[in-house]
Amino acid sequence: MLNVVVLVSGGGTNLQAVIDAVKDGNISNTKITGVISNNKNAYALERAKKSGIENLCISPKDFETREQFNEEFLKAVDDMEPDLIVLAGFLVVIPPKMIERYTNRIINIHPSLIPSFCGTGYYGIKVHEAALSRGVKVVGATVHFVDEGTDTGPIILQRAVNVEQDDTPEILQRRVMEQAEWKILPLAIDLIANGKVKVEDGKTVIL
Repeated sequence: MLNVVVLVSGGGTNLQAVIDAVKDGNISNTKITGVISNNKNAYALERAKKSGIENLCISPKDFETREQFNEEFLKAVDDMEPDLIVLAGFLVVIPPKMIERYTNRIINIHPSLIPSFCGTGYYGIKVHEAALSRGVKVVGATVHFVDEGTDTGPIILQRAVNVEQDDTPEILQRRVMEQAEWKILPLAIDLIANGKVKVEDGKTVIL
């Protein structure tokens, strides 16, 4: 059984997709053991409560230094004993010590086809604004392992989504969620839970 801890900052739509997929059996051999947010008002915490999942808020704002936050944050994650950590719209920089401790056991969902529109500053609606202003015809989402860089870890899955003529950033964001993010994040977790993903020479191999 794969113990999963989900880290999230906002509404938690990707978290809900994972909760539903576990419930429906589309993610097998997996239990969500905890949800952690840096935002006490994140609706994601409410989603976790409704599903009977342990949840808590740890915010950098509540600590005098980032080092203190990192220490408490890592302790809270460790206490939940995750086999896999899932970043589902988590807007806090992951401490290097955590990345080191959980090498190839942290995954992130990013709303673009990496390496396009990724890296520092590209998150949430900003990704879709950038894609539309560039005039690209195809966008999408990527699930990747987390390393020391920003959106630079080995890619696990990607799915493309067509841009339509009248798209606004909000409409495009919703379509990328529905057609890509909510599909490939549960699929990636299921593959990992069943031992079908490994990393070789900095790239993933799907078995």
